[in-house]
Amino acid sequence: MSTLKDRLTADMRSALKARDELTTSTLRMALAAVGTAEVAGKAKRDLSDDEVLAVLTKEAKKRREAATAFADAGRAEQAAKETAEGEVLDRYLPKQLSDAELTELVSGALAAGGFTGKAQMGPAMKAAQAAVAGQAEGGRVAGEVRRQLGL
Repeated sequence: MSTLKDRLTADMRSALKARDELTTSTLRMALAAVGTAEVAGKAKRDLSDDEVLAVLTKEAKKRREAATAFADAGRAEQAAKETAEGEVLDRYLPKQLSDAELTELVSGALAAGGFTGKAQMGPAMKAAQAAVAGQAEGGRVAGEVRRQLGL
């Protein structure tokens, strides 16, 4: 069992004992998503910390998108709940890069690979994502790569 999954389980138990309903329900949802990912495929397997982190990132993104959708639909209470759940998940995610740090990492990755044009967008994104290593959302990385490639 991964240490991040152990930490999620321990924190959920602590929240349960403290009667913190928001944290308990959010961590239960996260652990359920991790469990689903573990049984996906032909055989059940334990996920590594990086794989658990990927699942948590995906769940946090779902919460942000849902909060935006609810806010746009005029459902402030639901939007606030989704935002609060996202904040609980953010405790387990790596710190996000600032715009300046993202620009610096992407320019370094593009220079190292010699990427210059639109035709190289795919390989450039792969190099940029590897350099960023999950510390920024894919949309932010893609926007920065497009900007630096002049697209």
